Amino acid sequence: MTISELQQEILRVKRERGAYILAHVYQGQEILEIADATGDSYALAVQASRAEAERFIMCGVRFMAETVKLLNPNKKVYLANSEAGCPMADGLSYDRLKKAQERYPNAATVCYINTSAEVKTISDVCVTSSSAVEIIRKMPEKEILFVPDCNLGAYVQSQVPEKEFHLISGGCPIHAQITAEDVRAAKALHPKAVLAVHPECQPEVCELADYIGSTTGIMNYAKNCGENEVIIGTEISIVEHLQFERPDKRFYPLSKKLMCHNMKLTTLADVYGCLSGEAEEITLAPEVITTANRCIEKMIELG
Repeated sequence: MTISELQQEILRVKRERGAYILAHVYQGQEILEIADATGDSYALAVQASRAEAERFIMCGVRFMAETVKLLNPNKKVYLANSEAGCPMADGLSYDRLKKAQERYPNAATVCYINTSAEVKTISDVCVTSSSAVEIIRKMPEKEILFVPDCNLGAYVQSQVPEKEFHLISGGCPIHAQITAEDVRAAKALHPKAVLAVHPECQPEVCELADYIGSTTGIMNYAKNCGENEVIIGTEISIVEHLQFERPDKRFYPLSKKLMCHNMKLTTLADVYGCLSGEAEEITLAPEVITTANRCIEKMIELG
């Protein structure tokens, strides 16, 4: 069976079963083409809450499927590949956060959306990479415990210097491995290109960028800026998606190291198997849903 034939079969079965496919933008193009909704983790959860379907398939990683479940507690949510996790989210446990809160008892806990549902139950507000600066500026608290990405936290701190930040070790190992030397090498190869990076990158990388923003922000900047060549400093699949959307421009990966293997685990065969009942359903205890949703509701209120 070819890619196109499998895609058509997925679309047929999806219609028969009334399923709704959610695909994070770090998925491959072949996955995005059969999805009902694409975007970042929070956008996908919101789109799911607005859809009439009762069954959702997440093509992404576990915390994303949990976020969809949190915002859609009465609907069935499935993770297309049960092994697709997130090292950043997995690196911050409930117990580790509790210990950090004990060290900084006066600080408000701000958790990045890339965290487990359990961690969200003891966080004051949830943020995305695009909303973190705005939300923290609006918070009345002057002391912030930002978890789990210390690089994103450092970027937000640079934008909100009037507040005191506490950061703990953790973050995205894919973005964090990029160095200033990688930037210089990429600029040497593409001297006419501007550089757009994700704030999960190290501060030394962000300092060399022409644009810093979320994945969606990077894509919008790359498509709409006046430059014809853009170096993309986030997950490498974004280069491919931009090439499809703007074939008149040139897009280059900042480094071939920028590949999330967890995101690459999901295949069309996984999606087809999920439609056939071969997938993990995401379940969360009612008390987890209630308490974790509080920090998400606070995010919506402030952002």
